[in-house]
Amino acid sequence: MVRFVSSQSKESLASFRLSHIMEIKMESSSFIFSTLTVLEEGNVKHWFGSLKPNRVVVYNVLEHFWRERLLSPSSEARGAESQPSKGRELINLVAGAQRRLEDTGRVLSHQGEQFDNMMEGLEKIDSDLGVADKLLSELESPSWWPFGKLPWKTQQEAKAEDAARAAASAAAGRGSGRNKVITSIPAVVSKGGDSDLKPGCLLVLVSSLEVRDTNCQLLHRFERNEIDEIRVQSPYEITVRQRFIGKPDICYRFLSAKMPEAMSVLEMQYKKKVEFTSEYAAFRATPVSSPCDTEGRNWNDGLLQRCQETELPLEVPVGELSQLQVHVLQPSVSQAEAQELKQMLMQLKNLALEAETELERQDEVLDVLTSSTDRATMHIEKHTCRMKRLL
Repeated sequence: MVRFVSSQSKESLASFRLSHIMEIKMESSSFIFSTLTVLEEGNVKHWFGSLKPNRVVVYNVLEHFWRERLLSPSSEARGAESQPSKGRELINLVAGAQRRLEDTGRVLSHQGEQFDNMMEGLEKIDSDLGVADKLLSELESPSWWPFGKLPWKTQQEAKAEDAARAAASAAAGRGSGRNKVITSIPAVVSKGGDSDLKPGCLLVLVSSLEVRDTNCQLLHRFERNEIDEIRVQSPYEITVRQRFIGKPDICYRFLSAKMPEAMSVLEMQYKKKVEFTSEYAAFRATPVSSPCDTEGRNWNDGLLQRCQETELPLEVPVGELSQLQVHVLQPSVSQAEAQELKQMLMQLKNLALEAETELERQDEVLDVLTSSTDRATMHIEKHTCRMKRLL
């Protein structure tokens, strides 16, 4: 809703739903200069002036939430169904769980790629240690050895070159994987203060966060290891900060109606750096309601009570059912909704099984990584002792 409240008496002077807005414009008049006008249904025009921090910022925020949250296809569908059925509510819950599981699968896939890259790095280290072992053996051979270089040296050099080329190609593959976009949401972006909120977008990549403007031009890129703090002020507002010593921090503020979609990924990728503020707790504790919702809730409670008090006979002649009784006889979940729920639950099951398989594979890779790291550490210590003896 848009609500205009008196700063002294805290009285609500104007209040209307975003879904009732027909047009939002920045205008000027001979009486009120630099105003923001909101045209409501019924050709009711509201004029707002002296906006803080300025008119452009308020327009950007209001226009973003009006467009993204209330003019999306899903919002239009919600507007058409003022009272969704129980089946539709269940479908929405399962769809949210499915999105969360898909985001988890993307992060899990990225983790598996990192494990694979670590295995490739350990294999290269093992190959280099083999070359070092041969070279140390040559250096440890007696000075009277008549054959000069050992015959396997050229072969080891060729193997080392092949390993270097393979490492370069693997690094290129890792670079392309690191730039994979997990999710992208439109947002109102500000660097530091509140006076420069502008439309843009937030991209959540596998290894970084990118801030872009409306023309997709890169404004800033936060590498994953550079982010020090992600403060969550509300379900629709976050602040990303990178701290420095001896110079100002880099801080970006994001406002988005689709922020919950990105938070499901950010909480998994940066769970140790995400901080929920007291404003967020107060926001979640506030019931999502409005003055007109109270009347609707009381009417629904009264309807439910009348439904419980209504006793339907076992046999009712055709045409004698009242509208209220027909409403009671309707099933809460239709056959089509039940079929859709069944398909979505099957997809959830498949996603869960794939995640379980990937976790088992990563457990095995972790065991191999542990043993390979121990073996490489032992070889490095042995080669270090051999080189000290040569000195």
